[in-house]
Amino acid sequence: MPQTPLQGGRYRTTEEAGISVSDAGEFGLIARIVARLQQGDNVVVGPGDDAAVLSAPDGRVVATTDLLVEGSHFRRDWSSAEDVGRKAAAQSLADIVAMGATPTAVVVGLAAPADLPLEWVDGLADGLRAECDVVGASVVGGDVVRSAVLTISVTALGDLGGRAPVTRGGAQPGDVVVVAGRLGFAAAGLALLLAGRPDDPLTHAHRRPVVPYAAGLRLAVAGATAMIDVSDGLAADLGHVAVLSGVRIELASDDLPLPAELVEAGLALGVDPLSWVAGGGEDHAFAATMPDASALRAVAMLADLPEPVPFQQVGRVVMGDAGVVFVDVTPSGPAGHDHFAL
Repeated sequence: MPQTPLQGGRYRTTEEAGISVSDAGEFGLIARIVARLQQGDNVVVGPGDDAAVLSAPDGRVVATTDLLVEGSHFRRDWSSAEDVGRKAAAQSLADIVAMGATPTAVVVGLAAPADLPLEWVDGLADGLRAECDVVGASVVGGDVVRSAVLTISVTALGDLGGRAPVTRGGAQPGDVVVVAGRLGFAAAGLALLLAGRPDDPLTHAHRRPVVPYAAGLRLAVAGATAMIDVSDGLAADLGHVAVLSGVRIELASDDLPLPAELVEAGLALGVDPLSWVAGGGEDHAFAATMPDASALRAVAMLADLPEPVPFQQVGRVVMGDAGVVFVDVTPSGPAGHDHFAL
């Protein structure tokens, strides 16, 4: 049977029940995680050294970091370890794609209670690996520490492939505002979980997002002038684009996508489903600004994807005071998520 080193030089078979991370010890835990990870062709030196070494064909590296904290971003009674791993990787990988880059690698920090079951860590590693596999990235290293609060930190790296980065500051008056991917599903799923309805299919969207990575990259190639992944809410995230670009973004509630699933959930919970679409985050759809001609190219390019991705024009970029306004009815509820809001 496979054996795992324990503190004090002892060994125990990994099939034994009830083994925690404190039983495995720091280096046994790291070895266990690394054993579940494969490395891509761009990895020169992988896990196990002081740092990883990656090839960078473009000569530039795109980097981003995100945190998931138990109780704030996930609950173990709602989400499996693999769900948490996929969600943790997805939010950083989506940031890389929103810059118009291809994700290449992630580095993971794990702060865990001493009594966390090792099998939970196995599931976390599997989820991280599975989400990275979607975009061809590798988990190349990280760190583990003891903590009273379970926390996962993911740093993602990406390659621009010779293209200019697509920043939040490039929107121009006359551009249209488009969204590729789902909006409001994760927020609706969270609301259903809070309402004690964990078996509703929409709750899966909160547990692990379905990120349209390929669509985001195609928006960049098609000529997006600015782009952002919708992590905190459409109105709030487009507000970042408006401020950094020095433009006014006009949205129309009538143009926002409103799938039947969200309407049904809204009726069941007494919530305006548009509030989830306009203010809900964590679906990691890609919102972009682009000239009309580029938007038409994007439609054609998205049509070639193996699986269809929702795509909608939701507004326009105009001259005026920087910010986001609705030209018709402003959806109820907050414009987006703020980690430090009271």
